Amino acid sequence: MVVDPYQKREANKYKNPIPSREYILSWLRKCQDLISQRNLEKKFGINNQEEKKALRRRLRAMEREGQIIYTKNRCYIAPENLKVVQGKVIGHRDGYGFLRTETLKDDLWLSSEQMRCCIHGDVILAHIVNSDRKGRSAAKFLKILQPNNVLIVGRYYIKNEKKFVIPDDTRFNFKIFICLSVEEHIEIGSVVVVKLKKNLIRNNKIKGLIVEVLGKEMGINLAIEIALRTHAIPSLWSDEIKKQINTINDTINQSDFKNRIDLRHLPFFTIDDEDARDFDDAIFCKKKINLEEGWDLWVAIADVSYYIKPNTALDKEALARGTSIYFPSLVIPMLPEKISTNLCSLIPYTERLCLICEMSLSKTGELISYKHYEAIIYSHGRFTYNEIFKIWNGDIFLRSKYKKLLKYIENLSCLQKILHDNNHSKKGIDFENIEPKFILDSNFRIKDIYQNIRNDAHKFIESCMILANIASASFVEKYKHPVLFRNHDRPKKDSIISFRLFLKELGLTLSGGETPESIHYSNLLKNISNRPEYEMIQTILLRSMKQAVYSPDNCGHFGLSLSSYVHFTSPIRRYPDLVLHRVIKYLLSNKNNISSNDCNSSDTYLYNISEMKQIGIHCSITERRADEASRNVIDWLKCDFMNKKIGEILTGVISNVTSFGFFVRLNQFFIDGLVHIASLHDDYYYFDSLGLKLIGKSKKNIYRLGDTLQVQVLSVNLHERKIELSLYKSY
Repeated sequence: MVVDPYQKREANKYKNPIPSREYILSWLRKCQDLISQRNLEKKFGINNQEEKKALRRRLRAMEREGQIIYTKNRCYIAPENLKVVQGKVIGHRDGYGFLRTETLKDDLWLSSEQMRCCIHGDVILAHIVNSDRKGRSAAKFLKILQPNNVLIVGRYYIKNEKKFVIPDDTRFNFKIFICLSVEEHIEIGSVVVVKLKKNLIRNNKIKGLIVEVLGKEMGINLAIEIALRTHAIPSLWSDEIKKQINTINDTINQSDFKNRIDLRHLPFFTIDDEDARDFDDAIFCKKKINLEEGWDLWVAIADVSYYIKPNTALDKEALARGTSIYFPSLVIPMLPEKISTNLCSLIPYTERLCLICEMSLSKTGELISYKHYEAIIYSHGRFTYNEIFKIWNGDIFLRSKYKKLLKYIENLSCLQKILHDNNHSKKGIDFENIEPKFILDSNFRIKDIYQNIRNDAHKFIESCMILANIASASFVEKYKHPVLFRNHDRPKKDSIISFRLFLKELGLTLSGGETPESIHYSNLLKNISNRPEYEMIQTILLRSMKQAVYSPDNCGHFGLSLSSYVHFTSPIRRYPDLVLHRVIKYLLSNKNNISSNDCNSSDTYLYNISEMKQIGIHCSITERRADEASRNVIDWLKCDFMNKKIGEILTGVISNVTSFGFFVRLNQFFIDGLVHIASLHDDYYYFDSLGLKLIGKSKKNIYRLGDTLQVQVLSVNLHERKIELSLYKSY
């Protein structure tokens, strides 16, 4: 046995000395493998019980201080001998999972065996092991750092007198065995909410407590309740918030006008969708006296920061929610209705407090200069996109109805043509969003579906808002104070290669070399705008892009081809916009002393970089959470609608191809269903991941993106939100 160089020191300190920390650590580093305490005892020649206990205490102390790592299988290892990573577990319905980290480009594979030690949503410590046979880097579980304490929604069942719940979210690939519930008698098949017990995994069984019974018969309300609990979305107002709301005046007083520019004489008006629930922006524009000099454009945004003070209960709740969520029959607002649909909503014929972005545009629509200031406005009308579009196109009835505002509406039309022709406000990729619009009946079930086509009024308002965001980014960037930028990074190299291979199959190319810019993607979309596969190509292009995030580190916006971009225009429904308003107002109130931390107003606030980073990460997460929750409900609505179509033969286009089949978008309803590979009986099909197609091994039949075919609606699973189709006829 090698002698511990620190043995003498240990002998002076302890009656029964054991190996020193230094010696234990140096030996573990040389060992480079996992080793149990029993094997350590053999290595160090430790035999009596007192020395074994002393060694165990020392090892635990070294673990607490991060000198060594103690793994789930009760072994020790030196940290430097492991490629240790921390990440969040992403479960998969088939039992395996992935570990998503902030430091690695790609997710790490977690085998089904590793997933027995953790569940979806856990933050764990793991080490990277050699790639598997598919070339994926894998992770080996070490320990849970932060368990997923979210409540789990599922269906309640009893079998052989054992009570259990099958989670609605298939990323939780296990049954939860029930040991206690809030109600004694629960109907089989009911939707319930379960809280997992601590130390939850015992003999491969996961136990939990039923804390809430949501109901049994599915409908839109139950679908929303499931989505809210699945994604842990706060939806109720606390007593503290209700109390704070009651202290806010119901109307605007003269004292609220202090230090504000009076713009009530300008005919601002709002333009939104027919079903818009809050109005946080209004616009007005006019030609300069000399038309050759261009245009003046005012974008008025509701001054939410005047009512929501930093670090109050209302502010903390707004941050927790991050964004408003719009379900078909319900809104979960970021702010209470008194704020969102009353005091801060720019409803017509009412005075409202606003933060203004006033812009000077050239005769070609280019942003020349801008200024921000607090103001009071009076909205002269509430218009829908369709109304404005019809007025621009000569609708006699509407032009007569709004005769007093007609010249201002015509001004918008003139500016719209300029912005459209020159496109200064949107230099990047111009995606043509093609979305289904649902007509709901009195029970909030889909009655009809049609394609929601954006007209010139939609595009004009979008351009105005982008201009205001660009101007706001330029303003705050000058002062070098922390703000939240809206970052959109360029696509990954692998994504570019895959997209080019897909285009090659269609006889198309993407210019720009190894690092194409936004203009190259934009030119591609322009060149294929008349092709029948346009929508499908645009969808694949979108999938190849990275998601936009909020961060104080300015990385630019690839999609818009901008070096910096912020969100300024929707503080009623987005927390980052509210944060930006506070910073802008701080900078405005401290123009002569930017470095001072003394604010002149209680609704201004200067955040430090650490605060901004945390807010950015959180708001990026809540944005994804809102998208997923609303998509869950929409998917249920689609399945409920298609449940009445079982047996019908419909025409569609292949919208996605996977290893297990292909999805078909039904032309009539804009809804996707799956044709499973197992239902293709004429041949054995294999998946070409580069060409995104299924190829028959013998007959060489090919199913690829964009193919038109007829399918029959085979089945609908309302619980799993799946529509299964079978191939009827291909063209």
